[in-house]
Amino acid sequence: MTNKLYKLFFTLIAVIAFFNCNNNTKKEDSTTLKESFKNDFLIGTALSNLQINQTDSQLASLLKKEFNAITPENDMKWEQIHPQKDTFYFDVADKYVELGEKYNMHIVGHTLVWHSQLAPWMQNVKDSITLANNIENHINTIVKRYKGRIETWDVVNEALNEDGSFRTSNFHEVMGDSFIAHAFKLAAAADPDAKLVYNDYNLWKPEKRAGVVKLVKNLQAQGIKIDGVGMQAHWSLEGPSIKDIENSIIAYSNLGVKVSFTELDVTVLPNPWDLDGAAVEQSYEQFEGDPKMNPYPVKLTDSGQTQLAKRYEDIFNLFLKHKDKIDRVTFWGVNDGQTWLNNWPINGRTNHPLLFDRNFEPKKAYNSVLALKK
Repeated sequence: MTNKLYKLFFTLIAVIAFFNCNNNTKKEDSTTLKESFKNDFLIGTALSNLQINQTDSQLASLLKKEFNAITPENDMKWEQIHPQKDTFYFDVADKYVELGEKYNMHIVGHTLVWHSQLAPWMQNVKDSITLANNIENHINTIVKRYKGRIETWDVVNEALNEDGSFRTSNFHEVMGDSFIAHAFKLAAAADPDAKLVYNDYNLWKPEKRAGVVKLVKNLQAQGIKIDGVGMQAHWSLEGPSIKDIENSIIAYSNLGVKVSFTELDVTVLPNPWDLDGAAVEQSYEQFEGDPKMNPYPVKLTDSGQTQLAKRYEDIFNLFLKHKDKIDRVTFWGVNDGQTWLNNWPINGRTNHPLLFDRNFEPKKAYNSVLALKK
């Protein structure tokens, strides 16, 4: 073989290798959560303070690769962002929004009005006019600051009891249920283009579902903008049933609003006291240190991985069935090391509720979800 033929041969090999590499890269890039479901709904995750500050390059890489929507875990809640009447703390919130813009993500603001994690100065306001004015100042200041940048707001969070009645809170005691209409009106005026959501847990329950339907219809009857219902999805391997979740998706969609799954995780740990819900104030100190309550202190067993994978497969099958009604699915955490369920409702446990383990490696559940799109 002549030198020219040798050169031509090796040039062809190099060209083939180049195109194979590019094709493989494209294939790998498309095999991610956000790419697999890009025509169905957004795939989001919640970010902690440390993650917003981008101190972990491994996490930043996974975030950019797998997700196209973000929610702040705590840093936009009242006690963090508005700790004193005349003091707003925007440092972390600004970084959070800048991070979302950097990666071209759908940015969620969480949450404007919530009875929990409320600044102490707000907890004992007993005059309705003062309380309404404080809410107005809070919402106007925050929403207008991020107008056109934060695309969805969880306007009111967890205002209902399990039976669908209004939760006892200082907001409700002082203003009645008008505080909800007040908050949504203010948010809509502060940023008319933002999507406005009512967010709560256990919205698969028929009684609580009825309460949400009534709440949404009441706002709509007053001509007040509401774009969606956020179903927190703090679920377990056993429940809620797919049918109960489906019934709620349909009921909320029939109101003319979109459904979001805003805080998805699946606990793999036992709850023998029939724990139900996600109220942060619940605690069960008597179970701390009980090995029966912490069966996977190091890692999830193979059988546990299989159970979790099947549960996520069933959940996402349902989501895909109703993708026309759903605009976002947000996991409450990037990986198992971050999850709030490690310490709730029992301190010191090791939970494994997400699709990525503590080393940022995809679990069997991740593969079961992606397989639905292949």
